[in-house]
Amino acid sequence: MRLLHTSDWHLGQNFMGKSRQAEHQQLIDWLVAQLDAHAVDAVLIAGDIFDTGTPPSYARELYSQLVVRLHAAGVALLLLGGNHDSVATLRESSALVEQLCARVVPAADAPEHQVRVLPLRSNRNANGEANQSGGAGAAPGCVVCAVPFIRARDVMQSEYGQSAEQKQQSLQLAIQAYYQAVHAAAEDQRRTLSAQLGRNVPLIATGHLTTVGASASESVREIYVGALDAFPTSAFPSVDYLALGHIHRPQKVGGLEHIRYSGSPIALSFDEATQQKEVLLVDLGEAGLEAVTPLPVPVFQPLVALKGNLKSLPDAFAQAARDATPERPVWLEVTVAEDDYLADLPARIQTMTEGLPLEVLRIRRERGTAVAQLSGDAGVTLDELDPLDVFARRLAHETLDDDVRDALTERYKRVLAATVEGEA
Repeated sequence: MRLLHTSDWHLGQNFMGKSRQAEHQQLIDWLVAQLDAHAVDAVLIAGDIFDTGTPPSYARELYSQLVVRLHAAGVALLLLGGNHDSVATLRESSALVEQLCARVVPAADAPEHQVRVLPLRSNRNANGEANQSGGAGAAPGCVVCAVPFIRARDVMQSEYGQSAEQKQQSLQLAIQAYYQAVHAAAEDQRRTLSAQLGRNVPLIATGHLTTVGASASESVREIYVGALDAFPTSAFPSVDYLALGHIHRPQKVGGLEHIRYSGSPIALSFDEATQQKEVLLVDLGEAGLEAVTPLPVPVFQPLVALKGNLKSLPDAFAQAARDATPERPVWLEVTVAEDDYLADLPARIQTMTEGLPLEVLRIRRERGTAVAQLSGDAGVTLDELDPLDVFARRLAHETLDDDVRDALTERYKRVLAATVEGEA
């Protein structure tokens, strides 16, 4: 079978006051076109479908649209929860979308409940021939250890008096044990299917976490702060392919062909702007993994990070605007060197870019940036965040049930709305 592996869509992202709705719509249109062009059987999204636990309505509409369009194409869809996703939000529509050939795995559950079977495309059989029986009659393509983002509370209980190092070790062992349990359940199902079909059915696994040696970017939120820095690749069970999410840069892990991060399909921060974004076409056969082919994703919204002084920046702006149009302006991050002490930098930059198809989303002063880096700042500044973003980031540091988290968020929204109304 041919699987399309992607992750970290972050539907609903508010990017320094800019919506990504148009980009995500173009991404869905592009992705659907690739299904026929590359004979894709199933699509797997390895976590962070949404950017926040309370995505805006347009993000939910895009999600629904993706499910419906893949169903119409006869392509199965497997959706894994990530650290940005709310378990409750993914679960609320899971029964409905499962009627449309989509499978949703919001959270870690009993190991036997984490096993999924991805079918071949509904208009193809195991030999690639036409199959008129529809989705229900499609032949099994692979068995999946469908592991989403694992919250510490899903697999372990804290023990009083543990040091940070002991907590890290305990969590790593708990995640490893969970993977092994899911793998054992999947192996049982794979063997049964293989015997019934008279052919070997491939076995794959998923994950949404940081692994040893993975290269991240500034938009990746640390998800096991103070508990687990990175999960060793040797602790994963033996599978034909391991589809990972959370790291936005596409990469092999440890140089291994079968352990991959697909990366995010669009740039989610300025330090990702120069990356070639991609999805992965994964070919699986009776002997296991046959090939992994990166499929480049077009740039739907150009992002450019520029650095220079006030003398060199005008030429840099002209270069950045060369292929842009007023309908498709370039979004800019400008880091000012040497002249960064000037108080009127925003006004000067605005004057330089006037009349060009450019939108300056962030201005950084080189000295200020250096101070922030020395203090361990990940590069995110308050001008990127609205009050709800700040509140969500604060909640991310707390161990809360999803219903409590959602209730606090809704209450904060009401307080915020009342405050704004009172000021109006």
